[in-house]
Amino acid sequence: MSNGSLPLAVMLALAWGVVYLVTQVVTAPALGVGTTILIGLGLTMLLTIGYPSALRGPRLARLAGRQASRQGAYSRPGTIAAVGKSMPLRSGLTSEAAQRTAELLHPLLGGDSVAITDRDRVLAFIGPGSDHHTVGDPPQTYVSGKVLDRARTVVVRQRARLGCPDPECPLQSAVVAPLAIGKRVVGTLKVYRLDESPPPRGLIEGMAGILSLHLELAELDRERKLAVDAKLDALRAQINPHFLFNTLNTIASKARTDPEEARQLLLRLSDFFRYAVRQEGQFAEFGQEYFFVRTYLSLEQARYGERLRVRYDVDPQVLTTQVPVLTIQPLVENAVKHGLANKVDGGTVTLKARVDPLTRTTIIRVSDDGVGIDSKRLTQVIAGEVTANGGIGLRNISERLDTLFGERYRFDVQSTEGEGTVVDLRIPLG
Repeated sequence: MSNGSLPLAVMLALAWGVVYLVTQVVTAPALGVGTTILIGLGLTMLLTIGYPSALRGPRLARLAGRQASRQGAYSRPGTIAAVGKSMPLRSGLTSEAAQRTAELLHPLLGGDSVAITDRDRVLAFIGPGSDHHTVGDPPQTYVSGKVLDRARTVVVRQRARLGCPDPECPLQSAVVAPLAIGKRVVGTLKVYRLDESPPPRGLIEGMAGILSLHLELAELDRERKLAVDAKLDALRAQINPHFLFNTLNTIASKARTDPEEARQLLLRLSDFFRYAVRQEGQFAEFGQEYFFVRTYLSLEQARYGERLRVRYDVDPQVLTTQVPVLTIQPLVENAVKHGLANKVDGGTVTLKARVDPLTRTTIIRVSDDGVGIDSKRLTQVIAGEVTANGGIGLRNISERLDTLFGERYRFDVQSTEGEGTVVDLRIPLG
């Protein structure tokens, strides 16, 4: 291996190591194998193109030498790789993200001007020509429409073929590459020069591929968030009607025998629904969820009386940890509905929570000594089916945890008919 190839081989090995760490260890949840390979191939392309070595041959090495002063950081592959990993388009194809991306790419792609567009307008333009290629306006060059329609990179070597209607436009050549999410072209990456020698096509296409990958990940994030939000809304819809009906009946009966208690119950019910409906985001401190659970159980104790006993075993360290919203309360509700509602003398619901510093996880256990669940009915509960007792299935919770944590959580349900049910949840510390 020549002296020029050895450093490149070392950098490629390091780049793949970084890709593995970022996509499989740091990112939560871990990205798929296909996505990891695409990122690795993109970095490999950038490193190979950006590094003049024996792998590229004498001609390309000389060309890189001639263009080094013009392209600046383009000849430093580490800089390009770093930009690729921190691309703002990871948040989606917006004007702000496009502007920041164009600013990052401008010194790296071997051009005098860099532009990013969506299908309808210019989102960012850096360099000569920005006076008439205005952000917010439709793309002026007809080559943009050509790329959007054909989903292929176009290289332009003459000003006349750019199709800019401004006779004073200084731009002479360009490489325009499509930005795509899957097979759907959503925009373009355009790199211009002030002479008739266009920038390197391979570099522009490689960077457009990385940008497209970031846009795909942003789309997946958006879809995942919508799915998680939908599951959270489904939990709210399942909890509220049954619980509200039963609690209002309890308050109505208490109003005749103990008006003050009825008033206190009404205030707790108000607190309960205020938290359930208005809590924003997917996570909250355990202390908030703990208060929510205690409010719920105090309302249920008003209904069941001495038949419902509650035991709390919560380590104070847990109170400040982050847990998914509306996860613990449904588990406790299942313990009441499935475990104790049909037991003549009632029973005890226990909530236990600990922090495990060695595995950096929060451990939560909800158990009861009720009637237990036979294997068939347990399958129905896990599958998300609502039983005659109005219990909430656990599949919704499991799917939500899967979306939030990937494989980094544990959710186990064990039940013995006539003895009770135990639900164990282990989630990573936030």
